[in-house]
Amino acid sequence: MAAIRKRQSKSSFIVEQHDVLGGKAKVIRTAQSGSVYQLRVWVEGEKRYLRETLKTKDLQTAINRAEIRVFQIYSDVATGKKMFGIKLQEAVDKYLALRKSEVDIGRITAGRLGTVASHINHLVAYKGEDIKLSDLDRTSCFEYALWRKQENLTVKDVTIKNEQATINHFAKEMHRAGYCHFDGFEFRKFKVEEESRDTFTLEEYDDLVAFLRKWASKKGTNGDAALLKQRLLIKDCILIGSNTMLRVGELWQLKWGDIQGYETHKDDLGKPVILVRLNVRKEIAKNRKSRLITTRGGEYFKRVHSRTEFRAAEDYVFCGGAGDERLSKKFLYDTWKELMNGIKLQYKKRNVTWYSLRHFGITCRLRAGASVFDVSKVAGTGIAFIQAHYGHFDQAMSRTMSLKNFTVTKEGIGVAD
Repeated sequence: MAAIRKRQSKSSFIVEQHDVLGGKAKVIRTAQSGSVYQLRVWVEGEKRYLRETLKTKDLQTAINRAEIRVFQIYSDVATGKKMFGIKLQEAVDKYLALRKSEVDIGRITAGRLGTVASHINHLVAYKGEDIKLSDLDRTSCFEYALWRKQENLTVKDVTIKNEQATINHFAKEMHRAGYCHFDGFEFRKFKVEEESRDTFTLEEYDDLVAFLRKWASKKGTNGDAALLKQRLLIKDCILIGSNTMLRVGELWQLKWGDIQGYETHKDDLGKPVILVRLNVRKEIAKNRKSRLITTRGGEYFKRVHSRTEFRAAEDYVFCGGAGDERLSKKFLYDTWKELMNGIKLQYKKRNVTWYSLRHFGITCRLRAGASVFDVSKVAGTGIAFIQAHYGHFDQAMSRTMSLKNFTVTKEGIGVAD
């Protein structure tokens, strides 16, 4: 495609002009262009003249090229293509501003916005920030996956798939706004092997509970009061995670205002338990639907509440330096690494993560006799999903789920401290 540019110099003047296609456009020469002919055509939708070189000094060749180009321009305009297109980086900025407005109204989380920004910035790195959207077409990102692998050999296929989905959402939004003449890119297809998150065996979770008891103790922290307080918070975060079956994003964003109250009951073993009622707000829920749940773990919430000075409704349960500051993800992941190494678990090889606490809690509750319906309501996912992903239990789960450091009932997981 010939280079498209806006006429800059007001001192330019036409020294020769010829009508093309009955006056729909003109072939011109200006004082600046010398003997090289140019095309000049009015783009009605953008209320501007488009001018570009025809790269010839021969008039008849220029007219022939102009006629072909005018038909192409009319076709592009009919499909919504902007002839004076914005640069990719400018379009990305507009897209991220749009997604930011979705955060403001609670449609997506700030964390999701960060992920979207990361995804779309790979597109900028791939095509260059100065390229115009009008110069891209459906096949411009066909080898995106190959490029990502060349840039980072460790990037996962599922990550690339997610990035491509975000990039196509960007294209769709830009098409809707009239900046892009197509509504999605075509990518080379490749198969993504489903990556399953592993979970703990009963013995491994028992080891973790035992390790936490020593790790979060005066002896384990050498009398460091601040470190002990921090570790006790992590310990209760883990116990709450496995009992509430919350997703990690839901767990880490809990606020004291989400605690609706406590109830004392007896579990199916006849032991007293403290249940907690939680309001999982739609703005932190993955499916953007709020849910009110009652689950075991109330004693752990009460413990955290008794230790913290930040107890206002808007303060985070698992807060950092202040009530309105969450514990950093880096700290949480670094701590997880420390704990997994402490129990000598090959967590990376088996993909045992913070999310595995949810998986473990669901698996235990099902094996203890809780109904799939009840578990799906607390976990915030569909019954079909529960049946499909948690229908196969580890053989170890068929034994009684009562070990020296914890017990499991259909109400949840209790730890003897």
